[in-house]
Amino acid sequence: MSVLWGISIIIKNVSIADLFWGFGFVLTAGFYFLKTDGYYPRKAILLILVAIWGLRLSLYLALRNIGKGEDFRYREFRKNYGEKRYWWISFFQTFLLQGILMWLISAPLLGAQYYGRDIPIGIMDYAGIALWITGFIFEAGGDFQLARFRADISNKGKVLDIGFWRYTRHPNYFGDSSVWWGYGCICLASGSYFPVLGSLLMTALIIKVSGVALLEKSLKDQKPQYKEYIEKTSAFLPWFPKK
Repeated sequence: MSVLWGISIIIKNVSIADLFWGFGFVLTAGFYFLKTDGYYPRKAILLILVAIWGLRLSLYLALRNIGKGEDFRYREFRKNYGEKRYWWISFFQTFLLQGILMWLISAPLLGAQYYGRDIPIGIMDYAGIALWITGFIFEAGGDFQLARFRADISNKGKVLDIGFWRYTRHPNYFGDSSVWWGYGCICLASGSYFPVLGSLLMTALIIKVSGVALLEKSLKDQKPQYKEYIEKTSAFLPWFPKK
């Protein structure tokens, strides 16, 4: 993250921190894979799942954001703090913070690979894989539907309420959380329990801090139709819409 910070100063774009989020976990899981001595099949399965999830997320964000300049959030921070100060403030506010969060959230990736050397693949591993598949389908499918919706200029100002978005207002965030609880289940399967708090932390951040809460606040102001969408559609967990 410190290297990324240096690059962000050169190109004057803090948004690259977001692009690296998924790939950062791939590197982290890969490092744990090389440095731990847990049950090899479990380690291999986990690394493959993290790689698929992390690389897809980073690639999706790169395709969506590269060439569009710095994200509006960081432009606002840059304006408020001033160009002469923001270059070093961004290190603590964004890069160091994300680095610490990445370290804490990755705990189940470490626990699953460090422990359970004599514990073979079992039902909890399969439950984790099933959760991961469910989450990945919701996250990737939701992102795909949203990208296709935004690509049609006739949808400008409208609310996406079909497909995955019919059953939850945030299928991508629900999917992301499910993926991490999948990793948590695999961690439990290895006999490691405390590191699962990393999955809990990720879910808390998604719902209360950087995901659902932040996005809903802005959408209520931008789209008048969103209030009606809120009344009939589940906020997070998928469920049938209200009439």
